Amino acid sequence: MNAAWICLVIAGVFEIGWPVGLKLAQSPGRLIPGVAIAVGCMALSGWFLWMAQKGIPMGTAYAVWTGIGAAGTFVVGIAAYGDPAGWARLAGVGLIIAGVATLKLAH
Repeated sequence: MNAAWICLVIAGVFEIGWPVGLKLAQSPGRLIPGVAIAVGCMALSGWFLWMAQKGIPMGTAYAVWTGIGAAGTFVVGIAAYGDPAGWARLAGVGLIIAGVATLKLAH
């Protein structure tokens, strides 16, 4: 995996961090830390996406970035916040992951 793809994966991981930060901000007494985490993750995610786009086509990079963010946030929601994990939701996130994998293979 080259540097652009490594940057893209890192960008995707930070993309998971900002919705988690916003969720934390909903807890009493955690507004400021939660928003700080969200804003920091947004900035880092954007910066790593910018770096990744130097070596990956924009459409591919954006789709993979959002896919990692969506699937990762879905998993964190189930694991940490008790979000529902019905078969249809799992199938939907499976399709997102399959699409991201297809984009990587087609690159």
